[in-house]
Amino acid sequence: MSDYDNTNKGSLFKNDKGDNPKRPDYQGKLNINGTEYRLSAWLQTPKNGGAKYMALKVTEVDGGSFTPKPAPAPDLEPDEIPF
Repeated sequence: MSDYDNTNKGSLFKNDKGDNPKRPDYQGKLNINGTEYRLSAWLQTPKNGGAKYMALKVTEVDGGSFTPKPAPAPDLEPDEIPF
């Protein structure tokens, strides 16, 4: 049986906040291009009474903050450059 490929996928689960109201309402993991990130979400209600939403925070599993990695530049011949 082959391993499940979770590249560019993730999931959130309801979090036990315990006695700390600042803990996220939901937590999970997210895989972006093979790198694992921790995903946290808080349920929010705008002060103006608008629609509820989820505020998100993404951090690397090793503790760093999320920094998108630039895509590698394509290998182009000089006459293929579009400008």
